[in-house]
Amino acid sequence: MVRLFHAILTGLVGAALLHVVIILALPHFVKADAYRRVEALGPSGRFHPLAGAREAGTLRGLAGDRGALDAGASGNAVREQLVSDDPFMSVAACIVSLENGPVRLYADGDVPFWSVAIYDRNSNEIYSMSDRTAVTGALDILIGTPAALPAIRKALPPDLAQSILVEMPESGGYAVLRALSPTPSYRPDVADFLGGAECGTWKPEASGAAPAEAPADPG
Repeated sequence: MVRLFHAILTGLVGAALLHVVIILALPHFVKADAYRRVEALGPSGRFHPLAGAREAGTLRGLAGDRGALDAGASGNAVREQLVSDDPFMSVAACIVSLENGPVRLYADGDVPFWSVAIYDRNSNEIYSMSDRTAVTGALDILIGTPAALPAIRKALPPDLAQSILVEMPESGGYAVLRALSPTPSYRPDVADFLGGAECGTWKPEASGAAPAEAPADPG
């Protein structure tokens, strides 16, 4: 009888502990799932549009590159899960991978309003801004690790003079770019803005940074 009571008590305590662990861990898995859903939209290095309920057809054809944006049936299903519920706001998302170096986010265009938010893999927001706080009105952000950015700040290339440098503590995350089209006439401009947005690895050679000068020959 004592053993039976002990077994029942142990089972109840174990079940209660398991329940608590599941409840505490659920937010982590929900946040991580957001990263995986963005990752499923397509390869890193570019923004992928999320279709709004009113403009699904338009966004799937951004930049005239339907094949690149519609990465198979699974990609379309993910877009439906991440659909923008604001009929006036168009949204695009991009995986930020720092494995090959810092990533630059850049977009410029004549749209009424845009905003961007950068998240780590667990969907913790690490930075956000809008066109109201942009120096030139354009989106221009360089994302790098704490180890990479100090050297860039020390010798800032000319093409990064107006860029905002943002540290991402992990090897990657994702960015969400939103643009407003208050009337249908703005939709082509918004489509061009999102379709032309950059989200790729920054390469100093390709960005116009001046190469280091070779030391003079003493002879």
